[in-house]
Amino acid sequence: MKDHHENHNQSHMHEGHEHHRETESHEQNDGIKGHEHHMETENHQHHDMMKNRSHHSESGGHEGHGVMGNHDHHDHGDHHLMMAMDFRKRFYISFVIMIPVLFLSPMIQTFMGVSWRFSGDQYIVAALATLLYFYGGKPFLKGSVDEIRKKSPAMMTLVTMSITVSYVYSLLTVFFIEGNDFFWELATLIVIMLFGHWIEMKSVIGASRALDELAKLMPETAHLILAADELKEIKVKELKKGDRVLVKPGEKIPVDGKVYEGISFVNESMLTGESVPVEKKADDEVVGGAINTDGILKLQVQKTGDQMFLSQMIELVKDAQKNKSKTERLADQAAKWLFYIATVTGIVTFTVWMLASGDLNFSITRAVTVIVISCPHALGLAIPLVTAVTTSIAAQHGLLIRNRAAFENARNLTSVVFDKTGTLTEGAFEVTDLISEQVSEDELLAMAAALEINSEHPIAQGIVTEAKNRALELESALNYQNLTGQGLKAEIGQKEVKIVSPGFLLKESIAFDQEKFQALADEGKTVIFILLENKLVGMIALSDKIKNESAMAISGLQLMGIETVLLTGDNQAVASRVGQTLKIDQVIAEVLPQDKVNQISKLINQGKHVAMTGDGVNDAPALAKADLGIAIGAGTDVAIEAADVILVKSNPGDVVSLIGLSKKTYRKMIQNLVWATAYNLITLPLAAGVLYNQGILVSPAIGALLMSLSTVIVAINARLIKFE
Repeated sequence: MKDHHENHNQSHMHEGHEHHRETESHEQNDGIKGHEHHMETENHQHHDMMKNRSHHSESGGHEGHGVMGNHDHHDHGDHHLMMAMDFRKRFYISFVIMIPVLFLSPMIQTFMGVSWRFSGDQYIVAALATLLYFYGGKPFLKGSVDEIRKKSPAMMTLVTMSITVSYVYSLLTVFFIEGNDFFWELATLIVIMLFGHWIEMKSVIGASRALDELAKLMPETAHLILAADELKEIKVKELKKGDRVLVKPGEKIPVDGKVYEGISFVNESMLTGESVPVEKKADDEVVGGAINTDGILKLQVQKTGDQMFLSQMIELVKDAQKNKSKTERLADQAAKWLFYIATVTGIVTFTVWMLASGDLNFSITRAVTVIVISCPHALGLAIPLVTAVTTSIAAQHGLLIRNRAAFENARNLTSVVFDKTGTLTEGAFEVTDLISEQVSEDELLAMAAALEINSEHPIAQGIVTEAKNRALELESALNYQNLTGQGLKAEIGQKEVKIVSPGFLLKESIAFDQEKFQALADEGKTVIFILLENKLVGMIALSDKIKNESAMAISGLQLMGIETVLLTGDNQAVASRVGQTLKIDQVIAEVLPQDKVNQISKLINQGKHVAMTGDGVNDAPALAKADLGIAIGAGTDVAIEAADVILVKSNPGDVVSLIGLSKKTYRKMIQNLVWATAYNLITLPLAAGVLYNQGILVSPAIGALLMSLSTVIVAINARLIKFE
């Protein structure tokens, strides 16, 4: 029976030409070999581009994951987890140390109206503050070194400057000069910043952990064929060029190779974007990661490791990620300017007071007060709190944010590019047209479904699914017989039923409505014909089912004024049908993976801000190249690793929600930054002494009160974000 079904599916797909390909206008004269040549050319192009590169030799960040396993991915997730645990540990320990520092601070005691001073208390505070500075402040000290090396001071540099000036000046007041120490400022800033970074890291981990639950693309083992045709299960990484491998029905092909025995149809949609399974027989090449549908294939290994098609896709992803523009986050931009403002204001304050009074101690105190008061307590929480809230809200609605910078900049998008198969469509066939003659539509469908019910082929499954949806009772089909290269026949109720291609009808001189057939073909649909007792009783057309949410996604983006583009490796007829149905602005079809990257680059070079949405390996380089890469959650690890955001529900409509949330997040961040920096704008000039002659000089107590007030405001404001 299995041999029969293998041959039955073969008859479905070709007759000199494949019958479904005869329905696709651009391939009517190409046949199977054209597609094989397309794949072979694609593989050779990738091989020529990548053949001298070592496998995963430079993997870093999100780069280089997923081909031969998820080792790097787990390392990446572990790295985030370790960082979060480190921030949490430092936060709790620093928080405990901060409590006695605050209670022993003369300024805090004055503010509370109490006096808990005792002999040597300032030395205890200095010791605790020293521990806080070097232990709690270590991440910021190290981070500032990296920022300075990159000549891009940001949050880490601002925090380091504030705690260092506070610490050094406070030590001087304890041992050498007269003045009020700022140990309390040092302690609160370190604790708040550790807390902010901890909750932000927790947000990142939420997305990274979810990736572990997604399907693996490559199989871990393969069936090695030994000398006596015995099978031995070995790890894929142990395969060598020239080895012989058996691939059973339903299994993923473990490596790139050439078939030497067997016939089957292989689903390559995740790899090439081609929605219809492709027939593979002796001397045809197959690609690792593709799914063998229902026949048994024996193949000889041709490529392993870094030579494989998937590995080459990974390299394209790495290249795209290396060249991807690095957008600065809003908090870093604000911190950078605050760093410059605080530094310049501190220097100017010191210089002016030295020239005006000549009092070194007073001048240093004023300058230090300015720098210390610029400590970004509220700024340190303004963004992380919004980040934590939006990441949590997004995750609850099936949006996993991996790259915060890319997500925050999604508000600027002008173009959203979609892959077709698996993104806008289900990747599964559905019956679209039933044209019956002499019998009813239900009778026509029931006959076809009775013959197809045992097949795993996507077209057969589409017919059976439609019959089930209509609750049709199927009679038993007996005496199956394959019509080599032409179709299938069987008996239903002692009557002969055939499912054939248009080529069979032409060969047997059976008349059919060629105008109607051509109209369906021009729409990119697959058409099969049903014969009852050798008389044509109808035709059934099928196509890849468009997701219900796709129309909402396209119209929603267009209402936002965002251009929509369909970019697919599938044929022009199929792509045009989807584009017209969904009213997509631009349709680009029949593109290879590297061409997708080029198309994204063209849009970016036109000054557009581009998002790419896809699910297959062939989408991964484009996902990495785009300003925002959006992966469908049901897609491949390679695509997911290249993306900035993952749509867990595989719902393209979530792209609209994602952009809307990005805009709300940005507005909330701006509001928080206004509150956070307003504190600095008010207190900095007063701390500098601009109203000194009028008797107004900001005291540390007032500075602390304003600081606390702004921190509470940004915390409350962050919680007000809503998802729509």
